[in-house]
Amino acid sequence: MMTNNKVGIVGFDETEENHVSGNGKGKKRKKSGGFQLMGLSYPVLKGVLKRGYKVPTPIQRKTIPVALQGKDVVAMARTGSGKTAGFLLPMFEKLKEHSGAGIRALILLPTRELALQTLKFIKELGRFTNLRTIIILGGDPMESQFSSVHGNPDIIVATPGRLLHICVEMQLKLNNIEYVVFDEADRLFEMGFSEQLTEILHRVTKDRQTLLFSATLPKVLVQFAKAGLHDPVLIRLDTESKIPDTLELNFFYCRPEEREATLLCLLKHLVKKDSMTIVFAATKHHVEYLHAILLHSGILNTYVYSDLDASARKINTAKFQAGEVKVLIVTDVAARGIDIPQIDYVINFNFPAKPKLFVHRVGRCARAGRKGEALSLVTADELCYLLDLHLFLGRSLKMVYDDEKIDSTKDGYFGRVPQTLIEEEMSTLMIWGDNSSEVVPLKKLCNNAFKNYIKSRPGASRESFKRAKNIDIEKMRIHPLFPNFYSVESEKFAFLNRIKNYKSRNVKNLKIKSFQGNENYIKYSPDDFNYEKGLNVNDIQARASGAVLDLIGDSSDMMRTQKKIEKKWDPTKKKYVAENNKEKMIKSESGQWIPVSYKSDRYKKWQERNKIINEEENDDDTNDFQKPTSSYSMRLDTHWGKHNLKMYEKQQKPLLNINLEHILKQRKIKEKRRARNGRKLKKDKIKKKSAKFNKI
Repeated sequence: MMTNNKVGIVGFDETEENHVSGNGKGKKRKKSGGFQLMGLSYPVLKGVLKRGYKVPTPIQRKTIPVALQGKDVVAMARTGSGKTAGFLLPMFEKLKEHSGAGIRALILLPTRELALQTLKFIKELGRFTNLRTIIILGGDPMESQFSSVHGNPDIIVATPGRLLHICVEMQLKLNNIEYVVFDEADRLFEMGFSEQLTEILHRVTKDRQTLLFSATLPKVLVQFAKAGLHDPVLIRLDTESKIPDTLELNFFYCRPEEREATLLCLLKHLVKKDSMTIVFAATKHHVEYLHAILLHSGILNTYVYSDLDASARKINTAKFQAGEVKVLIVTDVAARGIDIPQIDYVINFNFPAKPKLFVHRVGRCARAGRKGEALSLVTADELCYLLDLHLFLGRSLKMVYDDEKIDSTKDGYFGRVPQTLIEEEMSTLMIWGDNSSEVVPLKKLCNNAFKNYIKSRPGASRESFKRAKNIDIEKMRIHPLFPNFYSVESEKFAFLNRIKNYKSRNVKNLKIKSFQGNENYIKYSPDDFNYEKGLNVNDIQARASGAVLDLIGDSSDMMRTQKKIEKKWDPTKKKYVAENNKEKMIKSESGQWIPVSYKSDRYKKWQERNKIINEEENDDDTNDFQKPTSSYSMRLDTHWGKHNLKMYEKQQKPLLNINLEHILKQRKIKEKRRARNGRKLKKDKIKKKSAKFNKI
């Protein structure tokens, strides 16, 4: 376990497998190091072994030892990498066993499905511990959640919105929480839970241990970790920090109106049959539009985006994983939860605006030594992003010109798709655009969504933007991956170039400007470079600078929330600042604006209905009882009330706050019922005896 305590960064290559075949006989070789060497207690280790875990995954191997030391952790891990056990096992070790201190651990998740899955893992891994766990989700009745909180749980698994609603209604302080987990933290911020997270953290003590797990690290998330965590350790898996050697990159120039036709050309002429292909699009409207176009072209495909129904998303992903369809169309946001190892091609329908996002996309293929190809469509306005990518990768852009010598590998070139193939596909697309009742509305939505996407897309560097203007696109030739069309297309380009280069004798020769000057050279350091800032090893923002990746939303709602998130965070004040409608919002104790609906009388009505008394209102009636550890008491004339009373008597715990008048009243009612029932029994016996006597 290699950790760098000075810098606080842990790195690991995720391509390492849990089992390795040995001696070439198909047998599995045991790896050194397991859960037994992590110092886990017997109940926790027994639950792990019963679950069937033998060797920890890379994220578990790096996270668990650091978390057991009590340090705050910021970990980057994809869905399916085993991160759930990475934060559950240290939690079990910290809590040990059930106590009457109240809630001591909190796990926050973005969706209902993830919360239910986490609860299932807690029950399986912690089956031999007596820790109590409850789940609080939006959509469930609040009355049952009130009673669950009264059951004195140790762990709460919740979504932020409903948990904050419960906290405001019940006035919960959460002072005893020692362990907080933010799972899928990037999705928490994308779904607009920033105010809820800040308010919940304000209610938790500062001495807590916090673990933050995320597939990507946006800038807002890094700033949130900087403000809410105490000197966290950054753990990241380095598979997406570079491009594998077995991955081939190729780029194709196309006009914006020919983008769909170019995609069809690549799928029909370059992508091999029976190969798994992922197509990345900008928004969910692009995904639906491309899905309809490919179906019209006879290419079976499926699609996934963030707003898609959970059941439909599972079905579509399962079709692709089972090989029923060979093409999957996704957005960047939806692709994070998909982990399919056998992908052969990645096609960028919309070129990514950031180099790290490109690496994030193409990292889906060429895994574990497999070969893969990444095919990217590039328009004129995306040339600057292409140059930024090559600067980031440290490669030179290979333009296909007449005098360009093509390597035998045919890797890394930027060229054209044969115009004859594009024209064939364009003719069919024009027919569908005029006659298909399905494609026409999808195309309009796609065009409108692309306008919003351009507004939210980050800009390229100035140097790349200037260099992109100097690229002569008209001289670009056919890409080497289309060798059969090279001779035919070369004659056409030669003829067109002779026409374009023709100059009449009356035209004066224009003077060529000199390119000497500082504006034509790339600076070796950015403008905001600060040498002293790099020496600060305790700064999480400096440590996470190499892992920061902001994803653009795939729907208009996500794009709007993304803009709000960027405006709300204030690093100097260390809180989110925004203009809210004060008529529909109320100010909380931490200064956050929360919805008015969070503060209602549901809890008071539930107390009156179930006759639950708050000890603060009845201090005079509790002279004969010790004050309980919980702020509330439950009625004892119910089944669970009697059960809890017996458990407290056995464990010699202080009794709950009881209303004496209510107990005396219930005893009198029961005595009357017994007396009345007893008289009825005597009358029935007398009638039976008289009936027998009459028969005789």
